This record gives sequence, structure tokens and C-alpha cells, in this order.
Amino acid sequence: MTEEQIKNATAKFEALIREQSDRSDTIKALGDFVDYDKLDKIVVGVCGGDGIGPIITQESARVLKYMLKDKVESGRVEFKVIDGLTIENRVAAGKAIPDDVLEEIKSCHVILKGPTTTPQAGDPWPNIESANVAMRKALDLFANVRPIKIPEQGIDWTFFRENTEGAYAVGSKGVNVTDDLAVDFVVTTTEGCERIAKLAYEYARKNKKDRVSIITKANIIKTTDGKFLNLCKNIGRDYPEITTDEWYIDITTAKLIDEKRRRDFKVFILPNLYGDIITDEAAEFQGGVGTAGSANIGKKYAMFEAIHGSAPRMIKEGRGKYADPCSMLRATVMLLSHIGEQQKADLLERALDICMLEEKKISITGREDGCTCEEFGDYVMETVSKLSE
Repeated sequence: MTEEQIKNATAKFEALIREQSDRSDTIKALGDFVDYDKLDKIVVGVCGGDGIGPIITQESARVLKYMLKDKVESGRVEFKVIDGLTIENRVAAGKAIPDDVLEEIKSCHVILKGPTTTPQAGDPWPNIESANVAMRKALDLFANVRPIKIPEQGIDWTFFRENTEGAYAVGSKGVNVTDDLAVDFVVTTTEGCERIAKLAYEYARKNKKDRVSIITKANIIKTTDGKFLNLCKNIGRDYPEITTDEWYIDITTAKLIDEKRRRDFKVFILPNLYGDIITDEAAEFQGGVGTAGSANIGKKYAMFEAIHGSAPRMIKEGRGKYADPCSMLRATVMLLSHIGEQQKADLLERALDICMLEEKKISITGREDGCTCEEFGDYVMETVSKLSE
């Protein structure tokens, strides 16, 4: 290794440190989370996306309007349809999110978003960035929240994955020092750790979850994982009614398949990489990624979405009306909870458990032998009505 190679690598590392320091200062300046109780009006943006996205998003918005009927009629909640997030529109603008669409999104407090197509090799579309990734960056959606629930197995998990730091923060900015040596970086900031921890503990408190588990590899990754662990534990001290425990990521993956021990887990806080891996494992217990909703939450904005893709084949084959809205409806539960409508969130969640897991009077198959998306939405609302009697 030559002195010049060392100097070049050091210069790149210095630039990276300055960039991340500036980012840390920026997120510090964002202030606290939005207090929805203090807003005169909550604006809900409805972005259909691509493929089956508009179908399942429209159905979820219909259920959400039903749940919030009193607030809509009083003007406390307003729905805003945003149509410009289609692949055609994004390609025409040459951007993951066209400027005018982004401005519309920023005029909302929360977004109900359908799946969007991200072009890949062999597609007829040019290579543009994922709309999801672009939205997370533009709105600083630092927390990816994913619930997994299987009542008959005692599984009731909610994962809070840090979305903007860790091993993914500068994943494209590693340094090839020489042909024989490459170095990547992990980024952890105080503000980044504290805000994901506070969000997780607030969720646990509001949803009456009595345990929060902090997942790291702090025994080996001592500096960044150690910082993440210690700061999360410090936040946990402000929630004395909640038990805080800590686990290493490797043993956590093992204990999730331990039928006795996995019942103890409730809420998880994880750095970016570990959260990405373990939430996919967890989703398999519930039947795959198509059965769970997802939220991307920031201090100012929040976006709620289905985990699965846009299923363009269903549209091509004329099966769009049979699309499954369950993942979007699970995300709708999270939206209700996020804006402070916890009782309505609990009611909708209970109705979905009945419709999807227990009574199952009708079912979605994606084809003519199952019910339509709209029929399933009607079933859910009828169940809500019965539960409310």
C-alpha cells in the first residue's frame, strides 16, 4: 500500500465524516414529533401507485373514511388524492418522484401509499430510483415499522427498524483503498438512535405492550452498535412500566423460531441492516410479506403502505379487481394509531383478525374463485359495525 493510496482513502473518509456530521445537525434541527391533537386538520394523502396499487389503496381509503366518518364530516380530517406517482408519470419526469407530486405529498401529514414499480433489467422502463427510497430521503422517514401477528401461536410482534443510518446510510460510499483492501462504513448518531427508540417506546405505551427488546451485536460491533444499545436503554428509563431487554441479532433469529420463547417478544428496536433481515424472516411466520402492513415514519411526515409489489401481471390478466387489500388494511390500522385514533385502530385490527384469521366468511384468492377487493372491504366494514354494536 502506498502513501498516496492511504491519503486518497483518508480524504474520502474525511468527506464522508463531514457529510454525516451535517446530516446529524440537520436532523437535530427538526424538533419533536408532530402532535396531531394540536392540528386544526389532518390531511391524509392517498397515492395509488402502479399496478394493483390504485385498487387496494382506494379500498383502504374507503375503509379509513368509514372509520373516520365523524372526523371527516366535522372537517377534522381531509382526504387528498394524489395521482401522479405512476411509473408512466415518473418516467416522463425522469425522477423517482416528480417535483409537483412531491409538493402535493408534502402538503399532507400522512400518506396512504400503494405499491410502486421500480424498474429493473429487462423492463421497458428506464432505470429510475425507487419511489419508496426517494420518499424516505425527501421526507426523512427514519423509522420502518412492521407488525407481525399470529394469535393462535402467541405471536404479536412490532419491529422498529432504523431506516436512515447503520450499514445502509452510506452503502454506496465505501472505499476501495487498494485492489486488495475495501472498507465500508456504519453510521450511528445520537439523534438517530434516540428518535427511533422514543417512537418505539411511545408505541409500546399507547398499545399497552409491556416489553421492548433492543437488538444489536454490541459485543462485537462495540462502537456503533454499543452506542445504539446504550442510547435506546437510556430512553427506556423514561418508560418504567415497560420491561427493556437486550438481545444479540444472531440469537434473536434463533429464538424467533423457539415456540416457547418467541411469545415473550413484543416490540423490537433494531439498526437498519438487522431490521431488514429479521423482518423478512418474521413475515414468513404470518404467511409472507403480502400479509403485513408497513409504515415509514418521520417527525413531520409518515407514510403507510403494503409490503408487497404492484403485481402488474394481475392487471395484464384482467384480475385487478380481485387484488388482496389486506396488507394495505393492516397499514391503515397503523395510520389510525399514528394519528391518535387508538380505539379505532384497535377496532379495525380486531375486525381484520376476524375476517382474515378467524371467521373467514369470504376469502381473497386473486382470482374469480375468491371475492373481489371491494367485497372484502365491505366484509371488514360490516364486521366493524357488528363489533361496535
